[in-house]
Amino acid sequence: MLKRELKVNLKFFIIWLLILVIMFLVVYLIYPYVITDEGMKDIDELLKVFPAEVLKAFNMDLESISTAFGWVKTEGFVFVLLAIGFYSSTLGGTILLKEEDDKTIEYLNSLPITRSKIVTNKVIVGIIYILLLILLFGLFNYIALTISEDFSVKEFVLLSITPIFIALPLFGINLFISTFLHKTKKTAGICLGMVFIFYLLNMLSELSTKVEFLKYFSIYTLADVRNVISTTSIDINMIIISLVITFVFIILTYIRYNKKELV
Repeated sequence: MLKRELKVNLKFFIIWLLILVIMFLVVYLIYPYVITDEGMKDIDELLKVFPAEVLKAFNMDLESISTAFGWVKTEGFVFVLLAIGFYSSTLGGTILLKEEDDKTIEYLNSLPITRSKIVTNKVIVGIIYILLLILLFGLFNYIALTISEDFSVKEFVLLSITPIFIALPLFGINLFISTFLHKTKKTAGICLGMVFIFYLLNMLSELSTKVEFLKYFSIYTLADVRNVISTTSIDINMIIISLVITFVFIILTYIRYNKKELV
């Protein structure tokens, strides 16, 4: 069953990997022609217009976009976190539910396999593809940056790891939510909306100390990119919280799915 799940979800994985690779490939190809000395002067003048809080939300108060790696750590990483968040959420929201949507659950029920075993295989495949997406995209970025410029390898590796801490919880949360539904169409809006809301809460928390508490309600706080850029280290607390949230929602999925009335 594990091989079947890997094959079934391969196309979705390839599509999202290509989206990320193509988007960043275009940036790497045009960046040397856009970021010239004259171009940077124009960009610096433009950035002066933005409030300090806005620059902070995109990490531009910590890093210049005068290099490709600088862009990756600022604007680029916004796209990375959103894209990987969308992929993980959608995968979690559909990987278990599509058996009912496609009516293949009837076939699975005819096999000597328990519901817990079905969930286990789905979880394993989901985690494999999430980690593989982050690994392959990170490898692509490493090769592209190595060709184009000098950069801190340690900082790059730590930065490339941070999406895991939001991807796994989002996968677990949406996996659990999917056990209350019967159609994958209903999960699409939930998955995408959840990512936008979590990211918006995290961004708003950066804009003012008055709303800083909002970060405690956002999964995106776990991808502590600013800490990586500032200290070249990952807060162990973020790793622990991420794993706990993921584990709790996967356990809840087992409990709920075993009680669910399948159609």
